[in-house]
Amino acid sequence: MRSKKQDGRDQMRNFSGQSAWTVFLAIWIHLLLPAGVSAQSINIEAAKKEGVVVAYGAVPPPTMSGINKAFEKKYGVRVEYWRASTTQILDRVLTETRAGRPQVDVVEGNIGTQLILEKEGLLASFFPPSTAEFPQRLLNKQSAQVPWRTNPVSIVYHTELVNKDSVPKTFLDLLQPRWAGKISVPDPSSHTTTAQFFVNLGKYNINWRDFAKKVEQQKPHLVTGFVQVMDVVVRGESLAGITYLKYVGAKKTPTDFVRLDKYLADVNTLALSRRAPHSNAGKLYMEFLCSLEGQKEMAAKGEFVVSPKASPTFEGAESVPEKVVFMDVPSDEEFKNLAKEFRQIFFTGK
Repeated sequence: MRSKKQDGRDQMRNFSGQSAWTVFLAIWIHLLLPAGVSAQSINIEAAKKEGVVVAYGAVPPPTMSGINKAFEKKYGVRVEYWRASTTQILDRVLTETRAGRPQVDVVEGNIGTQLILEKEGLLASFFPPSTAEFPQRLLNKQSAQVPWRTNPVSIVYHTELVNKDSVPKTFLDLLQPRWAGKISVPDPSSHTTTAQFFVNLGKYNINWRDFAKKVEQQKPHLVTGFVQVMDVVVRGESLAGITYLKYVGAKKTPTDFVRLDKYLADVNTLALSRRAPHSNAGKLYMEFLCSLEGQKEMAAKGEFVVSPKASPTFEGAESVPEKVVFMDVPSDEEFKNLAKEFRQIFFTGK
């Protein structure tokens, strides 16, 4: 008998060039859902008594600082936020849980890594009241995950070091000799979202294995994650890199992103830990992140959020959502095999 999760993965593999919302729906729905998902109540007083919420997330602290401070001011509950790549978050949660010392209340990450935690039975189902304002078909009551933001990928480049005539127009342009030693990408053998990005390049009619091998021949600056790609581009250590385009709008830097005809993207979700030490504070925190106040705060930082009433304001961002194509999510076993293959490509040259 096929599992519901396997059925969901098969749906995720059958994407086509549909609209962003249609593709998002194809990703998110594992089963035929009823018209809506019932939001759950929150005990605010109990959350205040707990006094603290511990969150692990992939969003850089400067981006989360505004929303975390607003939450602390409104409710008097302190936020302890640990930022890392989704892979590092997964490892930490699994390690702490297996050691019998769970620390986290709310986990934020992409669907792929969150599915692993869900499969391990480490996430509790909770839908914040504010999700009633989200497009209801995007919420799956069979899952413990709550979508709250999306992450389109593009090429980011240094505007002061790359002249306009040299700006790449496609990912294949990064294979030109002029870019040898001048591009940065996260190490796909350890960064799962980059591995996911590579294997979805078929949506651009690009053979991902050939592309990966040619990127390796360009001697790229390999880093641990998308944030680090942006850092080395801003510093001029690399002239361009593959990363989330939202970082262009996060703060003022001499960077811009390449306008593509479509953008591969993943979906980031929130989830309550089943063993949350501060479960009431965790629920209240998730509610605040999904509220219109929280969604607008994130959009102001350049994030592409789920609420239809909030959107980024930096130049070029307005045309991105309609061109988004959501990435297929490899299975756990596929991720393991991909890690081995990328190690061979990028560290042995095979």
